[in-house]
Amino acid sequence: MVVCYLKPMRLHISVDEELVREVDELAGKRGRSSYVESALREKVERDRRWQKIRSAYGSISDEGHPWDGDVAAWVHESRREDPRRAG
Repeated sequence: MVVCYLKPMRLHISVDEELVREVDELAGKRGRSSYVESALREKVERDRRWQKIRSAYGSISDEGHPWDGDVAAWVHESRREDPRRAG
């Protein structure tokens, strides 16, 4: 079995002093790096999700769907036909 450890990379970034105070208040001075890393991961995930959403724009036509007439009836019928649905 091979175990790989990612080596942390140091960054030099400029951040507003008040924001640093807020981070320190929430994470503590010794928790700054993990707090920033977590925030960056969340932002990257959110941006990636939006990229996927934007790339899907226009992939479904504006008309010609089974739900075009009555959306509520289509949802109700779809749920009733679902074998995983109880009752």
